[in-house]
Amino acid sequence: MRKQQRRSACARLGRAEAGRPEQGIVRDAAAQWQPAVAADEEWLQRCRAALLAWFDASARVLPWREDRDPYRIWISEIMLQQTQVRQVLPYYERFLARFPDVAALAAAPLDAVLKAWEGMGYYARARNLHRAAGEIVTRYGGRFPGEAEAVLGLPGIGSYTAAAILSIAFGLPEVVVDGNVVRVITRLTAMAEEARAAAGRKKIEAMAVAFFDPGRPGDFNEAMMELGAVICTPRSPSCDVCPVAGCCAAFREGAPERYPVKSPRRARPHHQIAAALIWREGRLLIARRPEKGLLGGLWEFPGGKQESGESLEQTAVREAAEELGVEIEVAEKYMSVDHAYTHFSITLHLFHCRYLGGSPSCRACSDWRWIAPEQLREYAFPRANGRVIDALLQEKNVLPKI
Repeated sequence: MRKQQRRSACARLGRAEAGRPEQGIVRDAAAQWQPAVAADEEWLQRCRAALLAWFDASARVLPWREDRDPYRIWISEIMLQQTQVRQVLPYYERFLARFPDVAALAAAPLDAVLKAWEGMGYYARARNLHRAAGEIVTRYGGRFPGEAEAVLGLPGIGSYTAAAILSIAFGLPEVVVDGNVVRVITRLTAMAEEARAAAGRKKIEAMAVAFFDPGRPGDFNEAMMELGAVICTPRSPSCDVCPVAGCCAAFREGAPERYPVKSPRRARPHHQIAAALIWREGRLLIARRPEKGLLGGLWEFPGGKQESGESLEQTAVREAAEELGVEIEVAEKYMSVDHAYTHFSITLHLFHCRYLGGSPSCRACSDWRWIAPEQLREYAFPRANGRVIDALLQEKNVLPKI
């Protein structure tokens, strides 16, 4: 007999593209489109039954599936927005141990939340979690709301995340369309339209509504996403064990990887970044980024993007003055780190620098501190900076005498 207690959160293993925008809660759109394969009721029922039977028998055991606690499901959904499950698992366990309920999360300082999130990226998720927890405590008495309007009003929750939470935690008939669902539907129907185009999105949403099982909304949403995560994968899908292969037009064509149809991506820009390890009496100067924007609220070594016509050393000196109002002198190059974000990549160049003068002040940051190297682990830094910190602490006995 199927264990109901394990059907309580959305698993999106192996998401093909981090940062995919939310597709939305979709309703009452099925009549607007005739799918590429005839979506007659017999076909739909056969596919639904096969999919749910597979999910009942094969769904993975995941920590957020232990019950239908909306708080735990909310945390998992936010973490899974941009990150694969295998990366989320250790963070999820630690995060729940540190913040076991919404009251604990709301009461924690933002720095503690960012530190618990450190390394997972897309830090706006952590900031929005913290803000939303505060609103849940003040507006809803610490109870996660079960109404669509209220859930959509919380920071960091868009239509996809709201649909996932409402269907899985509260059993409401909300249709989830994420990247995995897009892939499954376009392959089932051999959809020729480009999936990212407006017409393609409309057709995908319409088919998602037609295919949806309102009798088991949470299970069905999880099953669709899990199918795309573990079987109907972007490359080398396991069609030989797919529960809905008999319904799949792309499988009959023998070309499932052709779908979804996508236009070529633009080349991702690359930036050269220079940052200063500013030393004074054995201590380092660090700055906290403004809370809004990329990597908001995290700590960093002062620095920024190289401008046309300047050397990396000049970039480090200029950025220290612009961010903190301090005068420095580059002593030597320390190391370089390559790092990729969703839409661009960087090479981060670090320089040991002498502090020459000027009282630090936040001209383009939200805080600053002089700290000993061994204190670096106490602060939440971006992942690229983390590699620098590892190297510094491994070499603590040979730090520069600046």
